[in-house]
Amino acid sequence: MARPHGLARVLSKLGIASRTQAAQWIGLGRVRVNGRVQCDPEFPTWQGRDRITLDGNEIGASARHYLMLNKPRGLLTSTRDERGRDTVYRCLDGANLPWLLPVGRLDKASEGLLLFCNDPEWAARITDPGSAPNAGVGGASSPESRSPDKTYHVQIDCIPDAALLTRLVQGIDCDGEHLSVKSATLLRHGARNAWLEIVLDEGRNRQIRRLLAAHHIGVLRLLRIAIGSLPLGDLPKGQWRMLTDAEAEALAPTARQ
Repeated sequence: MARPHGLARVLSKLGIASRTQAAQWIGLGRVRVNGRVQCDPEFPTWQGRDRITLDGNEIGASARHYLMLNKPRGLLTSTRDERGRDTVYRCLDGANLPWLLPVGRLDKASEGLLLFCNDPEWAARITDPGSAPNAGVGGASSPESRSPDKTYHVQIDCIPDAALLTRLVQGIDCDGEHLSVKSATLLRHGARNAWLEIVLDEGRNRQIRRLLAAHHIGVLRLLRIAIGSLPLGDLPKGQWRMLTDAEAEALAPTARQ
């Protein structure tokens, strides 16, 4: 059943700002609902029913945009950094893009495929199966609502044997979490290091690095090469492109009624 949401959340769902930015606008008295200034970010608001204005201009749903970036190593996946370090938005400078937020994260030392969008519901279907429109009772996800797998190429500082690859799939308990991978395959190796292909069907903070560290294995490079059916392909480092409608739909299908 439809219900109202907090005003800041509604503004975010409309695709014009993050919830944090929206809350700042609301606190400054810049937002009106049905003609009245509302300074409470949690003010109950009906999306599509209430008339919302920002600085006197009526707000409707923003056109949806979905973007992929080949993230270089050394950039933070963050809108800003209080220490002044470079973020992934450096790659988008000067592009005159609408408000976009990263979908999931890659840590500073990691590289590869990173998605952006201004569609919070689509982002939730990519990152959190429990938030997907087809999720089952109690947050359990149906096969149709599962978030897409993420595929990585990982260079490690040793030559793994088959037993190690099996242990990565079996996983370990670490800091109150069970860390495991969906699959781990040896791609190639030299005299001292090797490349693995690792597939995750869930996302936890620094999951691959923590799991390998627990087995006393160092990560030399970590590159995400695909999310679901979307490959990084030959997109140059630091460059981006918009997804096609078909690519966006394939990654996170719209809820079927």
